[in-house]
Amino acid sequence: MLYYLYEYLNQHYDFPGLRLFQYITFRTSLAVIISLIITTVYGRRIIDYLQKMQVGETVRNLGLEGQMQKQGTPTMGGIMILLGILVPTLLLANLSNIYVILMIITTIWMGIIGFVDDYIKVFKKNKEGLAGRFKIVGQVGLALIIGWTMYFNPNIVVRQTVDESGISKTTAPMVLRQKGESFYYTQDVKSTLTNVPFYKNNEFDYAKVLKFLGDGYEKYAVFVFLLFVVIIVTAVSNGANITDGIDGLATGTSAIIGLTLGLLAYVSGNTVIADYLNIMYIPNSGELMIFAGAFVGACVGFLWYNSYPAQVFMGDTGSLAIGGIIAAFAIMIRKELLIPVLCGVFLIENLSVIIQVSYFKYTKKRFGEGRRVFLMSPLHHHYQKKGYHEAKIVTRFWIIGILLAIITIITLKLR
Repeated sequence: MLYYLYEYLNQHYDFPGLRLFQYITFRTSLAVIISLIITTVYGRRIIDYLQKMQVGETVRNLGLEGQMQKQGTPTMGGIMILLGILVPTLLLANLSNIYVILMIITTIWMGIIGFVDDYIKVFKKNKEGLAGRFKIVGQVGLALIIGWTMYFNPNIVVRQTVDESGISKTTAPMVLRQKGESFYYTQDVKSTLTNVPFYKNNEFDYAKVLKFLGDGYEKYAVFVFLLFVVIIVTAVSNGANITDGIDGLATGTSAIIGLTLGLLAYVSGNTVIADYLNIMYIPNSGELMIFAGAFVGACVGFLWYNSYPAQVFMGDTGSLAIGGIIAAFAIMIRKELLIPVLCGVFLIENLSVIIQVSYFKYTKKRFGEGRRVFLMSPLHHHYQKKGYHEAKIVTRFWIIGILLAIITIITLKLR
């Protein structure tokens, strides 16, 4: 909204310093500040209100040290995160940008699913919450909206380099560019290209999965792309949900991931930097930096109250939204195949549950007695069982998250 006010004032008046609003970095910085203010200053009021409404966490006794002390701690604090993301984005971002619109839809969509889940747990006294099949339907529905829009919206394109020999008068307009003493052409096209390390030019086309179909296989690329989007959105949102098991773990890890995604959005949406790094340029995606700034600010601000010992829990309202946001953001800047690295903490937590459950069922069927790989899953509970303090587990997982973020950034130049 302030972005449109800036555009109006810039056309009719000449206020000193007003042009700062045209810079994405300036608006991103403001988004971080506003988000921090909302989650820290006004977050305290939200926590007090949740306590007044007796929106407390119901804790099952799993035999973990300090676990029962968390009984009654306010939950549904994800509302703070949602406000910390949406308010700065609505104020500072260009709301006509298709990427920003999709991120706002993702935040609200996943936030509602998580809120309904928490509401059933807290007010309906149903510990299971929203049935798993409804969560999956919601996640798949969002994924289809994102995938369909990414594939068909005319404003979502990538800039490709075309050799002079490949020029055709029937193609979209091309721009002649110079790099050193050589010349090349660039062209904005609809494409199912995405970034992936250790592949030719770090780019992979989803359509090539169907190459075995022969001529015309490209027209079926949308189905492969949609399948990948569905898998990524459901996996990451559930991974964030599982990771949110001890104070500050999901919040801090998500802030690290958000910061990395924001940096990747900036370099992918800046034609000069993208050209310098020789990576895929995605027109108009730089505006996602404002959203990323709000996201990081919301996570860090929430961590003020969520760090050990937690004064509030985000609940599924926050964890499902955070996971959906990370997945959607990565897809939009075409870095979704880097998620197994960047979101390695979420992946490990997810795998620990899958391995534990699968091995237990297998051994029970074969030996008549279920056996376990870990003392308890998800993985953070395994270390709690081994006697590690919550704060130490969280700090070490953060360090791993930072290392994975650095590796993700390095992949930009691995060819």
